Amino acid sequence: MFGYIRPNRGELKVRELESYEAAYCGLCHAIGRRHGLAARMFLSYDIVFLAMLLDHEKCGAISIQRKRCPARLGCRKKRCACDMEGLEAAADMGTILSYWKLRDEVADSGFWRGLAARFLSRLLRHGYRLAAHSLPEFDRTVQSALRELRQLEEQRTPSLDRPADTFARILQAAIPPETAEEKRRILEQLLYHIGRWIYLLDAWDDLEEDRQSGSYNPISARFPGEEEAHQEYLRTTLRHSQGLVLSAWGLLEESAWSGIVNNILYLGMPLVEELVFTGQWKAVKKRNGRRIHE
Repeated sequence: MFGYIRPNRGELKVRELESYEAAYCGLCHAIGRRHGLAARMFLSYDIVFLAMLLDHEKCGAISIQRKRCPARLGCRKKRCACDMEGLEAAADMGTILSYWKLRDEVADSGFWRGLAARFLSRLLRHGYRLAAHSLPEFDRTVQSALRELRQLEEQRTPSLDRPADTFARILQAAIPPETAEEKRRILEQLLYHIGRWIYLLDAWDDLEEDRQSGSYNPISARFPGEEEAHQEYLRTTLRHSQGLVLSAWGLLEESAWSGIVNNILYLGMPLVEELVFTGQWKAVKKRNGRRIHE
């Protein structure tokens, strides 16, 4: 996935940081158990957030176990939240999304440029098939939305909303079917606008790279040659989506993960947005991308 939905670590309480790292490790173990070692390579902060959100009904203390980390076999056992209710569904969804993101990169690139994504997608294929068997409806939704998104890109649509809406519907589909109707509506609103925010922020983040390669970018298509002049317009629509995310979040009951999710929504997302628009995000992401393992 993209890795934009993460906490502001410096503002987390010590216990919250330990719980977040335990959720990250728990999801890693769930992915490995369900989809194999190769699938663990595609674990992302976005899917950890989804796991906590799907586990929202859980109250009280977070159940922690200690397990060996496959990436650090010589180290002592790490804290691991392995009993989260949303863990298996998040593991399946993350694997499906990672596989189709790789296949999308293959389709967007020539033979040589797409070689790495082609190789990685082959590594992930077995895990993806297991995940798709567990969540066939979600897999169909992802494929359908990505086909629609590719058509919009091929048409080089100048609309920001149409491709952002198509991408947002992928995350909106992540709600388990057994979720109560009222809660489903709230979570659909929340995840839809997070998906919209991710798509538009990623478009700005990739702006220069897409200019050089000639790839479709919705911001360039909407404001050809005047992208920077419309930065505030884009940030306004991003803030609008963030506001709707927070409104939906406020309607949900508190849980053991509420403090961490509050940090992500109120502090983490604005921080990431600021880093992207000031051109610091890629350097920070590269420097801190593996910090969760420390």
